[in-house]
Amino acid sequence: MRIATFNVQNLRLRTGPRGPRYDGARDQDMPADSDAGAAALDLADRRLTAAVIARADADVIGLQEVFDRATLDHFHDYLLRQAGCAPYPHRVCLPGNDGAGRDLALMSRRPLDAVASHAGLMPADLGLDHHPGARPGRPVFCRDCLVVRIGALTLFLSHFKAPWPEPAFHQRQLEALAVRALIARHCPEPEALWLVLGDLNEPFSDDDAASAIAPLLGENSVDLVARMEPGERWTWAAPDGTHYTRPDAMLASPALAARFAQARPRALRQGLGHEAARHPGPRLGDVGTHRPHASDHALLVVDFLGL
Repeated sequence: MRIATFNVQNLRLRTGPRGPRYDGARDQDMPADSDAGAAALDLADRRLTAAVIARADADVIGLQEVFDRATLDHFHDYLLRQAGCAPYPHRVCLPGNDGAGRDLALMSRRPLDAVASHAGLMPADLGLDHHPGARPGRPVFCRDCLVVRIGALTLFLSHFKAPWPEPAFHQRQLEALAVRALIARHCPEPEALWLVLGDLNEPFSDDDAASAIAPLLGENSVDLVARMEPGERWTWAAPDGTHYTRPDAMLASPALAARFAQARPRALRQGLGHEAARHPGPRLGDVGTHRPHASDHALLVVDFLGL
């Protein structure tokens, strides 16, 4: 089974007098993302997003920042198919807690045995109501945690709170504790095969204890991205190309990591803008300096042969 995760940066389908149109892969945090010509690149962005997903050719892909199911279906039926991607008959995109509508989504070529949203989970439901990140009346997850079972594998698809514009260490720590509790609930057996994947918005360092997501690290999981060469682990580039981090994660259960001891993720960076100069390799033909681009994140993909 080939598994991928990809933060597609604000994928939204809008309707207007000229028919449906896509928002581009932009956060409007750069002048070029909000000037008069920015919208003209939106469709080119989304064709690049589709091209990267098609190149990954994953059996299952978790997506972050998809607006709704209608967006996911239209993107699948039109842009992905135009990119030559084999279809994903099983698709999920459930409403989460992000006020801007950036939800979690999943596409699969294998049947989904179970899907559970936890957008409504409260800190008190897990005994975490006294944690510094807990706020009265607010759910644990700033977006959601989708738990999806596909055969013997259980996926915990997540998108944690971003570390800006305000400090959010305790919020991400709370989300990490909640995911750990959900793992204990859904996969209590030591031999269980599970994978936490998605954008955990943590840069990751050699000092796991200083990480907000420390509850998920150490003996609790195996960081598959750490199997990559140190210089190859980054998956996100700042819009001006000055800062690189690895917020995108694949944390495997000890049993899954032991069973697939040679499984090593790959980062597909062909859709990143040329501002991400740390990537010396080829790019897709339409990629520009800043835009068009597929996303400000790379896609991560890993193979579990025989699963």
